[in-house]
Amino acid sequence: MNKLLVILLTCFASSPLWSQQDAMFTHYAFNTLAVNPGYAGSRDVLTITGLHRSQWVSFPGAPVTQTLTVHSPVINKQLGAGLSFISDRIGPSKNNGVFLDFSYKIKVQEKGKLSFGLKAGLNMRSDEIGGLSTIQNDDPSFEQNIQSQLLPNFGFGLYYTQPRFYAGLSIPRLLENQFDTNVIVGGTDLASESRHYYFIAGTLIDLKPDGSLKLKPTTFLKVTAGAPIEMDITALFYYQDFLWVGPMFRTGDAFGALAGVNMTDQFSLGYSFDWSFANTTGRYNGGSHELMLRYDFIFNEKAKIDSPRYF
Repeated sequence: MNKLLVILLTCFASSPLWSQQDAMFTHYAFNTLAVNPGYAGSRDVLTITGLHRSQWVSFPGAPVTQTLTVHSPVINKQLGAGLSFISDRIGPSKNNGVFLDFSYKIKVQEKGKLSFGLKAGLNMRSDEIGGLSTIQNDDPSFEQNIQSQLLPNFGFGLYYTQPRFYAGLSIPRLLENQFDTNVIVGGTDLASESRHYYFIAGTLIDLKPDGSLKLKPTTFLKVTAGAPIEMDITALFYYQDFLWVGPMFRTGDAFGALAGVNMTDQFSLGYSFDWSFANTTGRYNGGSHELMLRYDFIFNEKAKIDSPRYF
């Protein structure tokens, strides 16, 4: 399994690069279905996760993102199914998407499981340019808002998990669609989708023999053409399986912290703040805020025994 992950990651890293375009998440370890369909059903219960991110607050036109994911195991927990919604707005441009997620699990070694995931859905972009101020008055290119057609897309993911370790590789959207916006400069459509390659991994370490204090380091590697390879590194400390807190670092971009609580075995609440240290953005904004809510529907006693779930 380790050799397989290294080989696939090497293939991803050696791919041609294009500009980064997908939404950014500091709570990536809690919002896994949004980037890897192999995660569907992996928590062994029906799980609903909502996330809101306000990036670079006080900066005009800064990104604002919301996601909602629902997933559950089906048919003796060997299959998983899910639904993902995303709304991502940057300035006058807004991307909305809805995707179905499916996974199939096989047993690897005694405690390991490998999931093969598929993602399929639709994406639509709109540009509210009619209200923009332009240098040239009555510029015909900005007289009305633009809305693209619905564009189908699909992707895949691999997700490997053990009780105290997980790793995943994914390409959520394989097709590099061209948005038919009728905005052409030099004969080229200005709007198109870029393919993104993701690698995630994490583990859980007991810092005290009684398990009252744990460390969960995680990482999220993002590769796409035309942009530097970016890596998120997070280290969360869990106290009494109730409170978690820890730092995060995003290469070339930001550092910050996450904190949250398991209100019950079923309900979790998380918050994060990160500040961009990049000279091009850090001087002009008040940081980024993120709020995460997650609820597990537990319908039997065996599922309660497996709580809390760390991945």
